[in-house]
Amino acid sequence: MEQKLTDIMKQAFLREQETILATSERMDPEAFERAVYALAEAPRIAATGCGHSGIACMHFAHLMCCAEKPARFLSPAEAVHGAGGFMQSGDVLVWASRGGKTDELFPILDICHKKSVTVIGITERPESELAKESDIILPIRVTEETDKYNCQGTSSFVAVTAVFDALQAAVIEETGYQNEQFALIHPGGAVGKRLAEKR
Repeated sequence: MEQKLTDIMKQAFLREQETILATSERMDPEAFERAVYALAEAPRIAATGCGHSGIACMHFAHLMCCAEKPARFLSPAEAVHGAGGFMQSGDVLVWASRGGKTDELFPILDICHKKSVTVIGITERPESELAKESDIILPIRVTEETDKYNCQGTSSFVAVTAVFDALQAAVIEETGYQNEQFALIHPGGAVGKRLAEKR
């Protein structure tokens, strides 16, 4: 590989590493704890976002299902055309938006308020309008995206995903989730075979 490309690769890894560390240092432990309690107690969980944030939210919904917490990704487009009916009083909605001003999410938060749904936001701007409409805010810190124009949602995607992974790890601890439960719902693939061998 050309040295230039090797340098780009290493710089990308370094930038994402710095972003995860910066997010860890910025995280509010009390808010994180409140988010974990809310998720652990929620009958259902919805996650929503646009672009890379939306893809990260899909990942989080799957993580929650793997921890036997009923969850789904709520498409911003579908949410305002009936899919908001998934959310009921006592449920939790998690949104992700680096800038905290994604227009498509405001109507969803309005639905949440009217239905007594707890709202958790993940954003780099805790002072943003979306953040003000939320019950719990988990702040991230993006040092720099990996591309040379500092525009693509790369390091920011990693920051949001890291927060989601940390939430999942804490939720399974809080709920007393056992690996035997995962073995039952994940019989497929290499993981399923490994878990089956331990039975």
